[in-house]
Amino acid sequence: MPAVQKLLVLYTGGTIGMQASASGLAPASGFEARLRAQQTEQREQVPTWVFRELLPPIDSANMSQANWLAMVAAIRQGIQDGCDGVLVLHGTDTLAYSAAALSFLLLGLPAPVVLTGSMLPAGAENSDAWPNLFGAMQALHDGVVAGVHLYFNGALMHGARVSKLSSDAFDAFQVVPRLRQGERLAELPAHIDFRQSRQAVNLLALPLVPGLRASHLRALLDSGVQGLVLECYGSGTGPSDNAELLDVLREAHGRGVVLAAISQCARGHVEFGVYAAGSQLASAGLISAGGMTREAALGKLFALLGAGLAQDEVERLFSLDLCGERVE
Repeated sequence: MPAVQKLLVLYTGGTIGMQASASGLAPASGFEARLRAQQTEQREQVPTWVFRELLPPIDSANMSQANWLAMVAAIRQGIQDGCDGVLVLHGTDTLAYSAAALSFLLLGLPAPVVLTGSMLPAGAENSDAWPNLFGAMQALHDGVVAGVHLYFNGALMHGARVSKLSSDAFDAFQVVPRLRQGERLAELPAHIDFRQSRQAVNLLALPLVPGLRASHLRALLDSGVQGLVLECYGSGTGPSDNAELLDVLREAHGRGVVLAAISQCARGHVEFGVYAAGSQLASAGLISAGGMTREAALGKLFALLGAGLAQDEVERLFSLDLCGERVE
């Protein structure tokens, strides 16, 4: 884990750089000057860095697939320009989603990418902004393995395993223990590495709830959805006595929709064979996400479907561990 010598700081907006406006805190430009001024007061050792701002800076509640692709393009360009590490400054609402998506969009990138943000804006009393930002810089200076990570509240976490668990605590982001086991991808194919271009994908996640009707699911799947993350009960169960609902899933899978199952339980994992109710979902075409989080499952489907892969290839790769999302 060599120390980063030249760091790209990529600012996307978020609470960390927000300033007061007439309607409340809002994303603001000009963060580079604030960061350079603050650096003179810090004790942490940081790499030489260059700054790039994605315009306009956004509240991460407005994060979209287009924003992810813009980040990937900026990161690729930074590496081409000689940077050997990247720090992404990002809002917290969708920080875990972006960390997961970038984990799969940047497979094979020969440099570490660390995302961070803050619960309070830089400059606010008792803010966590500067500790998070300079803590991440210090980690990169000391050496971080290639791949995507999230740094928050003093912890460096795997980008495809982390979730936001609190709306206000400084330790809002954590890696929740989930059973991770399975087969690792033997060799990264070129058609899914960081050089592969992607396009927008019609994706959605849907939790199973008592009372979900086949008509509800049909309306969703008939809207052009290319991939659906179905948040199942427990170890991957659902309403197995609802033949119409199962038929809707089966029909969607038959026309090419990728259906992935995750567990709603914070510490859960999908294991279809445990209950007959789970086996019914598997027979309808669902593939198991194992112990993956919602964020990881969505990000992985986006990276695979966005590369234009066929349904069977998406399902094959989804079932394998690509970067540590399925296997410890």
